[in-house]
Amino acid sequence: MTELLQYTFFQNALWACLLTGIVCGLIGTYIVTRRMVFIAGGMAHASLGGVGICALMGWPPAAGAAIFALLTGYGVERLSHRREIREDSAIAMMWAFGMSIGVMCTFLSPTFLPSLSNYLFGNILLSTTADIVFLGILAVVMSLFFYLFLPQIVAIAYDIEFARSQKLPVERFNYILISLVALAIVASLRTAGIVMVISLLSIPQMTANLLSRTFAGMALWSVGICIICCLAGLVVSYWLNVPSGAAVILIAIIIYMVVRTIKTAFRGL
Repeated sequence: MTELLQYTFFQNALWACLLTGIVCGLIGTYIVTRRMVFIAGGMAHASLGGVGICALMGWPPAAGAAIFALLTGYGVERLSHRREIREDSAIAMMWAFGMSIGVMCTFLSPTFLPSLSNYLFGNILLSTTADIVFLGILAVVMSLFFYLFLPQIVAIAYDIEFARSQKLPVERFNYILISLVALAIVASLRTAGIVMVISLLSIPQMTANLLSRTFAGMALWSVGICIICCLAGLVVSYWLNVPSGAAVILIAIIIYMVVRTIKTAFRGL
């Protein structure tokens, strides 16, 4: 295994594991606490529409994924304020819209079909220097944002009506946090893929919630667990030649089950 460290692709994969853990651990804590996992799932799956369009036009697929994820998040936020449209219905509509466009465009661009699985299920070994730079910038920005505005984020995550009563700029924070969710989804496509990324934004956070009762503690535990899951998934995906997304999420579920079992056992003593 140590011989692999001399290869650039493996070094990039290790950096991707570390930075993805920071990004997903932080924003995933907000997603789980705010109970918006379904919204984030809709954004992730709808991003396939942007991937498909950009593949058909010959543009960078990641850019299209970011645009579609952002538009989906903003669209759900706007539609959910209308009385005639329920939030879950708006998510389902945007989810189906993005997926259908993505599938159609992908099949209209047959040269992209062999690469589709990398976007659907992830392949962390294909992480490029550009991916690492993007992840690094996002990790720094997200860390600073959470450090500077932690009380406001906690208030909005736990009780949005209370936050409004305290005259906090809730709508502004909502759009900023939705943007960070969309960027985290795009940044994690190499690691977990469109299908699996929502699990990376929720399962480690569920495990962290078993270990901490504060938002800050949960965020720190989430970052650590995400990093462990990504590193273990990298090793499994390399040796078994399986998609990294499936390996990462399998490790995350195993860790959750182990922690849950241990905590239940100690509670019964």
